[in-house]
Amino acid sequence: MFDNGDDIAQPVARRSKLADLADWPVADTPPRDVSAHGAPRPVDAEEERLRAARREFAVALGEFRRTAVLVPLDSNGDLWSAEQNGVRWICAFSDEEALAGFALARGDGGREWTYRTVLGARLLDVMVPLLPGPAGVALDAGSVDGGMLFPPVAGIVPDAVAVDLGGTR
Repeated sequence: MFDNGDDIAQPVARRSKLADLADWPVADTPPRDVSAHGAPRPVDAEEERLRAARREFAVALGEFRRTAVLVPLDSNGDLWSAEQNGVRWICAFSDEEALAGFALARGDGGREWTYRTVLGARLLDVMVPLLPGPAGVALDAGSVDGGMLFPPVAGIVPDAVAVDLGGTR
């Protein structure tokens, strides 16, 4: 595709639909929904907090997808992962300091940790589907702020490997 006016092809950046949610304008007035009778009703505080949390998560997910993270390798050279409650979690770290903190928390600070740098989108879109059963990504597990989980649900991992949550909104 030519988008710069000459004959040199340039890649066209494509944004994820979730990243577009982060750019929605925030109204100064409380959002309103329409009742069954067509009359507007104010959105309650709990509903607004839920919307704000969804927007915040969408921003974090978009940032994670665009960021290269560190993924330690196990003794077989595979991406290091852990299983909890039937979900396999690929462990990823935002930087060497976060990985070192994890190693120290595990009591493995004295050994050398081999890792690969992988784009977050590649972990979610390519690596998660290769794992047997439900899988997601745990970012900065064991960190002081608790890190972040990207679970195996639609909108985060490919639909073909997403877990159906049974109608939650």
